[in-house]
Amino acid sequence: MIDYLHGQVVHYESDYIVMDVQHIGYRVFCPNPFVFAKSENSVTVYIHYNVREDAILLYGFATREEQKLFRKLIEVTGIGPRVALGILAGGTPDQVVAAIYQENITFLTKLPGIGKKTAQRIILDLKDKLDGIAVMPVLVPVEGEHDLFNPIFSGWKEAREGLKALGYTDGELDKVWHSLKDGIAPEESVDSVMKKALRMLYAG
Repeated sequence: MIDYLHGQVVHYESDYIVMDVQHIGYRVFCPNPFVFAKSENSVTVYIHYNVREDAILLYGFATREEQKLFRKLIEVTGIGPRVALGILAGGTPDQVVAAIYQENITFLTKLPGIGKKTAQRIILDLKDKLDGIAVMPVLVPVEGEHDLFNPIFSGWKEAREGLKALGYTDGELDKVWHSLKDGIAPEESVDSVMKKALRMLYAG
């Protein structure tokens, strides 16, 4: 079983990256591929190795915490790898774990692919099973509280990291955020936010 890969990202799309590891290209599906933007530097990607009857798939994460949380999420009935990736694209491990502990259904239902019943199932199944995930304790307020805890702002923070890795400056990104923030829906993924920002940046 593959636990992690260390190599160079040679290509990325909206849902996966291609890593060159000793001249072998691995396709790895990620919550936010733009975090591993094409670079001359090698990166470490933590892997979940998934074997199906018709395919062998690799899912990759920037941290051990993301990897562990992904594995917990796919243990929940009705949540497959794609939905689990969407959850991690829409919220940081700290936020998702905090929401589960706080039984914050409002926050969880803003994540991609999560309805009220699924949010309740996540809380029921995982609330007592997350001790092994070392995340910072955070407060996840309900809708309408400070923007820093809003899924929209959190999604932009992750998208911003990916855009900075592509070479955009803080000034350019602040300008884009000012124009972009009112047009982002709470359920949008980081990937969707990043695509919107890139269109604005390309347009100048």
